[in-house]
Amino acid sequence: MEMRKELAIRTQEVEALIEKYLPKEEGHQKTIFEAMNYSVRAGGKRLRPMLMRETYRLFGGQGQEIEPFMAAIEMIHTSSLIHDDLPCMDNDELRRGQPTTWVKYGYDMAVLAGDAFLIYAMETAARACKMTDDIARVAEAIGLLARKTGVYGMIGGQVVDVELTNQPLSREKLDFIYRLKTSALLEASMMIGALLGGADPECMEKVEQMATAIGVAFQIQDDILDVTATTEQLGKPVLSDEKNQKTTYVTLEGIEKAQADVKLISGRAIELLHELPGENLFLEELIRMLITREK
Repeated sequence: MEMRKELAIRTQEVEALIEKYLPKEEGHQKTIFEAMNYSVRAGGKRLRPMLMRETYRLFGGQGQEIEPFMAAIEMIHTSSLIHDDLPCMDNDELRRGQPTTWVKYGYDMAVLAGDAFLIYAMETAARACKMTDDIARVAEAIGLLARKTGVYGMIGGQVVDVELTNQPLSREKLDFIYRLKTSALLEASMMIGALLGGADPECMEKVEQMATAIGVAFQIQDDILDVTATTEQLGKPVLSDEKNQKTTYVTLEGIEKAQADVKLISGRAIELLHELPGENLFLEELIRMLITREK
């Protein structure tokens, strides 16, 4: 089957899975549930849960315990987008072609929705305990998810990103931000997939390196698209980084080097994939497609 058609089918499968774990919109606090669900249902590539499942399959995983983690990682990613768009952060009013959560539900409810998703994601991941005989692996996966989300992962990267807005930024600090803010959740996704699939420590290390490379290449491509794509293509305002006076890979290195480095770094990711046991051609094509995307 042609890759884009297969991707569309698998994306729909992931969408249906995530939908099963979303909270019901009822009770006195239903506004928060509505804001949370609106934010997830706005769409997206579902990259992280898909990479998690495909890595799980790469290592021979066949159980259901991966499913709560797939939903959880998308909830955490959505939380980060809700908070990124806030006036105190990037102050964006469009996300995936729709009003951002704070525009739709108000600043206060958007903050609460982002916070709620962080907690609800861990609650969701914990459901995997009832789906496996290997509780120890699930517990390790929950710890990994928390670590890659928190101050040593995504949130830590966001802290440095916010602090250095409107300030000169060295390549070293930019690499640190990309490694944590973007790569950390991709690392969590693929490492949890590998862990629950039965990967040994050596393979886990290679999976982490591969996910880091994918995340950095993905973010550099995002920087490129911010200056080359249209609002219609991206589903959000272009030149957002320039508006917010943010240093990016493109502003530091120039667009030609940025494009060359995307190819170099993504090539390393594919090399690492080939060093792992098993074969997953869809996963390889997915990695290539995501890094060379135009949206």
